[in-house]
Amino acid sequence: MLAVAVIAFLGGLIAGSFVTAVAHRVPRGLSIVGPRSQCPSCGQQIAAYDNVPVFSWLLLRGRARCCGAAISPRYPLTELIVGLLFAATVLVHRDDPAEAAIGLVFVTMLAAVTLADLEQRIIPNKILIVGAVACVAIVLAAEPGTMPERLLAAAAAGGVFFLAALAYPGGMGLGDVKLAATMGLFLGSAVAPAILIALLTGSVVGVMLLVRHGAEARKMAIPFGPFLAIGGVAGMLAGSQLIDLYLG
Repeated sequence: MLAVAVIAFLGGLIAGSFVTAVAHRVPRGLSIVGPRSQCPSCGQQIAAYDNVPVFSWLLLRGRARCCGAAISPRYPLTELIVGLLFAATVLVHRDDPAEAAIGLVFVTMLAAVTLADLEQRIIPNKILIVGAVACVAIVLAAEPGTMPERLLAAAAAGGVFFLAALAYPGGMGLGDVKLAATMGLFLGSAVAPAILIALLTGSVVGVMLLVRHGAEARKMAIPFGPFLAIGGVAGMLAGSQLIDLYLG
């Protein structure tokens, strides 16, 4: 099983590199197929040997070979986090290949959504649609009996967040509503602890900002997508156990 986890980790590094491109290009209406990656500072095309996940950044010491401009550490961090989550996913779902495949798609989608929301305050519909379609395809092929529960969870999660958006338009966007619904499709009943964890995490960060900045913190716009992503990962890795713990 260790070999499988290592392979999943390496695949996650590659997926993480792809995710950074998706998060940058999709909100701007750019193709994710081409052209090849370019240096954001001077525009020169990045060579393949300088685009190896994590390792190229370390070898280049965080500087572009072409012009010496600093390369944000968010690139290797994203690649590393996605790699670790890929390995964790296959380990947790080692006895259920279908759930493992769904989890890998889920992690990739959440990573792309998180970066896009942090950078541009937007949760792109295209990313959610691709993720949802992939999830439905896997479920229908491998475990169609779970589809009713997943659809109900999607409707419930999306409905709750839609009501929250109506009640407090300035604090909750429709992108969060659609992300919550998509999470329900991936997680089924495990979306409940996922959303709870997202709300708790967001509340903790909000309190920390209030303590540090006082009343000025109320004027700060904080994207909620990353908190939903944290909750989603927790729900995917331990949602069933959290539900059992609560019921017990």
